[in-house]
Amino acid sequence: MPPLKPPPDRLYGRQRTHALRPRQARLLAETLPRMRFASPSDPWSAFAAPPARLWLEVGFGGGEHARTLAANHTDVGLIACEVFDQGLCSLLAALVTEGAEATGDLPGNLRIWDDDARTLLRTLPEACLDRLFLMFPDPWPKARHAKRRFVHPDIVALAASRMKPGAEWRAASDDPGYQAWVTEIMGAQSLFRMHPAAPSRPDGWPPTRYEAKAHAAGRTPLYWVFSRL
Repeated sequence: MPPLKPPPDRLYGRQRTHALRPRQARLLAETLPRMRFASPSDPWSAFAAPPARLWLEVGFGGGEHARTLAANHTDVGLIACEVFDQGLCSLLAALVTEGAEATGDLPGNLRIWDDDARTLLRTLPEACLDRLFLMFPDPWPKARHAKRRFVHPDIVALAASRMKPGAEWRAASDDPGYQAWVTEIMGAQSLFRMHPAAPSRPDGWPPTRYEAKAHAAGRTPLYWVFSRL
């Protein structure tokens, strides 16, 4: 593989695919500020109680994976990253009932970062993360867009610097091109131990809507665990 270009200033394209409905607008205006992660230099202070462990999900999509993680691991502080308004609204709508956008109870161990995940990684303390999740990311299939992929040598090094020794990076993709890319990029680095990819979702990994879409379309996802050395 020839040397890769550095990632661009931001990895994502559009933040909205269509006009927001009134309920979505209220969620972004009233619920999101109550969930927004705003203390990257001291991430443990962002949660209702100081968490025993700190996890980060990059690109939570519809939010079902993040919601399940937060509900099943109440001792963990989960920072969930997403820049697309529809994804943010999907997660927020599942957390509060309609009419309670400004007042409804919210999980104390889940916080949202609605900006580029790399910006967050650069400001987090070193060796603070116990787990990182990258579930069914945009594969950016065109060759000229490969530099936008989160699995990029520069970003791998950045993520590694924020993870504790022994911390896990869990990733999944159903795109054959991205699967080959992950295998090549992660096979060439020395910051993580790359375990063999699994062809079925391991026990304890919450399902996502993107996984369901992949199976419905006849695609086979792969699931990886990378252990920080």
